Amino acid sequence: MRDRRLLPVVLLAILALVAGCASEQAPADPVAGEWNGSIEVPGQPLPIGVTFADGGGTIDIPVQGIADAPLADVVTDPGNVGFTLQGIPGDPAFTGRYADDRITGDFTQAGQSFPLTLARGALPPPARPQEPKPPFPYRSEEVTFRSGDITVAGTLTLPDGAGPFPAVQLVTGSGPQNRDEELMGHKVFLLVADTLTRAGYAVLRTDDRGVGGTGGDLNAATYDVLAGDIAAGTDFLRGRAEIDRERIGLFGHSEGGYLAPLAASKQGDQIDFLVLMAGPAVPGRDVLIEQNGLLLTAAGATPEEARAQQEYVAEWSALLVAGDTAGARAATERHEAALPPEQRSSPAALDAQQAPVMRSFLAYDPAPALRAVRVPTLALFGAKDLQVPPAQSEQPMRDLLAGAPDPTVRTFPGLNHLLQPANTGSPSEYATIETTVDPAALTFVTDWLTTRIPPR
Repeated sequence: MRDRRLLPVVLLAILALVAGCASEQAPADPVAGEWNGSIEVPGQPLPIGVTFADGGGTIDIPVQGIADAPLADVVTDPGNVGFTLQGIPGDPAFTGRYADDRITGDFTQAGQSFPLTLARGALPPPARPQEPKPPFPYRSEEVTFRSGDITVAGTLTLPDGAGPFPAVQLVTGSGPQNRDEELMGHKVFLLVADTLTRAGYAVLRTDDRGVGGTGGDLNAATYDVLAGDIAAGTDFLRGRAEIDRERIGLFGHSEGGYLAPLAASKQGDQIDFLVLMAGPAVPGRDVLIEQNGLLLTAAGATPEEARAQQEYVAEWSALLVAGDTAGARAATERHEAALPPEQRSSPAALDAQQAPVMRSFLAYDPAPALRAVRVPTLALFGAKDLQVPPAQSEQPMRDLLAGAPDPTVRTFPGLNHLLQPANTGSPSEYATIETTVDPAALTFVTDWLTTRIPPR
């Protein structure tokens, strides 16, 4: 049976192969120290880094942003090395043995077994040739500001010179994102900020609620609260002498493409342009239903399985939008009971499915905010995007932006939800693609901006 748990709108982290080895001398305890290898899943090797120390251990999965996650049931006898991962469906576990400066064994999950050989040394980072590296030809400043009762932390990058500069505030997609929108080993917003700052724009990027230096709880936030966080960032920019107060815009990716127009609609004339990267133009509930069908089909589900999943999501989301949280939870529990034990969600995951931020997403209709846009707006889609498919959102976006003074809607052939060059568009490819954002898409954005909001 296919995994038919709810697939939320958050970007899905699928791992890529990162092989590595090191030549450091083995410690007195031959199993202690850092190890790395790839779980040999056919067609999709999964890289991991493991550290054994003081009778315990941790695991790193860089492409998922997981670092130093604790291992359970750790055994480090040379003839019997093993560990388990708690709170993950399928009861993942490793059993192997140490010999000839290698740890060799099998990784099991959900009744399946895959070879895993660990070599000594830290797991090398995945190849990301676009990731910006210092020294940078611009200034970078760590900043904080208040939004209601929390502190928001971020980074402000400023071109060289006195300014004032036009400014772009970046708005992340769904799920807890750091200021770099670090997803599957890609730092999407670090690259976007670097590109735009080099082009002459000040750029503000911030950690989401509950991430990094920002306080609060993302799951407990509503869309109005998140729009307020964006407005607080805009106010911060307007208070900086280096910023041109008459030329401040928002750049939203994925769910950020919902929140940016919403925040603009609440800020009157304080927002002067919008860039929406893979932002939906239909209600959240419709996005999730369509997304579930496409992602399951891409993962090999039968049409019947995909349709059944969509029917469940439709029922569950309708109940949640209507405020019937008990009915929605009951629908989920019935759905989960029909799944094999290894595919069932954890209690924390079930709670997250009913969190205020999820209810806001499901109930949100972007039409009023998009119809109200009266500033230059660029909306970008990838033709192979399975999470915000352009077949669902491109034409509605064109229709809803018709009242804007200079709307541009562009779908790039061959690109996925991250605007990476893709084969199928499946999230399983994200981490395996070295490109973070297609250079042609980045150039299109900077050309569009410099034509309409030229830096001085």
